[in-house]
Amino acid sequence: MSKEEEFTHIIKENEGVIFKITTVYTDHSEDQQDLYQEIVYQLWKAYDNFRGDAKISTWMYRVALNTAITRLKKEKRKGNKVGIDQVILKQTENYDTLFEERLKVVYAHIKMLNDLEKGLILLVLEGKKYEEIATITGLSASNVGTRISRIKQKLKTQIIKK
Repeated sequence: MSKEEEFTHIIKENEGVIFKITTVYTDHSEDQQDLYQEIVYQLWKAYDNFRGDAKISTWMYRVALNTAITRLKKEKRKGNKVGIDQVILKQTENYDTLFEERLKVVYAHIKMLNDLEKGLILLVLEGKKYEEIATITGLSASNVGTRISRIKQKLKTQIIKK
């Protein structure tokens, strides 16, 4: 298998990682597509440097989160302010309207978190352990635990207010 085929296979297997990050860090579908492409590009540029010390998904999260946060910082410097569109979620064969509405509410509240909090909660939702989140973010595992606890409480408070 060539390097390009191997990379394409890895992207296809883990595109959910990229999709989740682009959903939370963008407001419009065009921006989501642009960020998706930028993340894949950054992953390709960094692919030769992947040593295999961590799981491929851990490495992908780290690159994707850094790319998303860097893009946000550039946009903030430009001063662009845009409204939040309806969250676009992938459709499934077993469409559950109530679940979809609840998920939209949760994602809307996640979008209101700061950049680091968004990344941390996404990793938790992905089922990552604190140690792996610490590796991805560069925080200590205990700091990750403390921050996640605070984020969960913050989200709970915000959602209950509605």
